Amino acid sequence: MNEWKLVQKDPSEALARLHFFSVKKKHAEGEIEVRITVKEFATARTSDMQFYATADLELNQKTLRFQPCGWSETLAGALGECMRNMRKFDYETADDPAALPSDCGR
Repeated sequence: MNEWKLVQKDPSEALARLHFFSVKKKHAEGEIEVRITVKEFATARTSDMQFYATADLELNQKTLRFQPCGWSETLAGALGECMRNMRKFDYETADDPAALPSDCGR
């Protein structure tokens, strides 16, 4: 057991160590960098799902937005599931600049 897990006093605190990854996703207009954060929970919510990975962007924006993610009992498993889900959908750029959030670029 890692020492950092001992700091959590109550499972409701949901203490997690973060692991960061970066990958490039090709799309019609080039490439985009995707950052994936994997949370390693001190106390798993279920007995076999200690790692949760999520990408920092949404895909399939023009049809039905989807944010890639993945659960697993290992870091590599969660990262791999997130990347598999990321490969299933295309990144679609916004045609209308006015469609971007008003705080974009700040």
